[in-house]
Amino acid sequence: MKYRRLGNCGAKVSVIGFGSWLTLGGTVDNKTGSKLIRYAFDNGINFFDTADVYAKGSAEIFLGNTLKIFKREDLFIASKCYWPMSENPNDRGLSRKHVFESVNNSLKNLKTDYIDLYQCHRYDENTPLEETCRAFNTLIEHGKILYWGTSEWTRDQIREAVKFCEKHNLHKPVSNQPQYSLLYSEIENNGVMDYCREAGIGLVVWSPLAQGVLTGKYNRKKIESDSRLMDKKNNVFVKKLRTKRI
Repeated sequence: MKYRRLGNCGAKVSVIGFGSWLTLGGTVDNKTGSKLIRYAFDNGINFFDTADVYAKGSAEIFLGNTLKIFKREDLFIASKCYWPMSENPNDRGLSRKHVFESVNNSLKNLKTDYIDLYQCHRYDENTPLEETCRAFNTLIEHGKILYWGTSEWTRDQIREAVKFCEKHNLHKPVSNQPQYSLLYSEIENNGVMDYCREAGIGLVVWSPLAQGVLTGKYNRKKIESDSRLMDKKNNVFVKKLRTKRI
């Protein structure tokens, strides 16, 4: 396994990460999930990525119960917050209140004293960027998280966050998690990749195999009913398959 620095920070993560969207706590049973995590760790993967919204917390809980058999210093655990977790009007977004409450819930679910990388799952138009940046800086100062990052933020949104943090001597975001694959390469053209390279921000891309489409397993005429390709709600590549030949 190869390891790379996460942006300009000193921590190193495996070039292949273990994600948990639509799998842990969802479509993959517990026995299989445990085997997959064990196999990943045994083959050098130290980066395990999840989010509070994945299976409404079940993915975090499963990871917490499984990863506890390993030494904490051998792991780099990432999670995210932003999406609604209940009908409570404050149980969503990137307000200081929601970020603080979310990280506390994630720490309990993951059975850990700190989260290595805590990410803004999307940009929050309803919360001042200043409030979000200061909230994540406080979490780092309190030792609840070590680094913070973003996910699916635009070039301008990331740049404004970096500029604000630099101006006020706050911890800057070290990573961005965009969708990126041969089927979805928008970050090459919308300025995100160029700016992240310029600013020393690591790209922790999601779905590099287009949710399995690029593995070739869907070239068969028959697609299993429990396949993620059949999940039109969550599969972001269904429309692309209708217009592109794989």
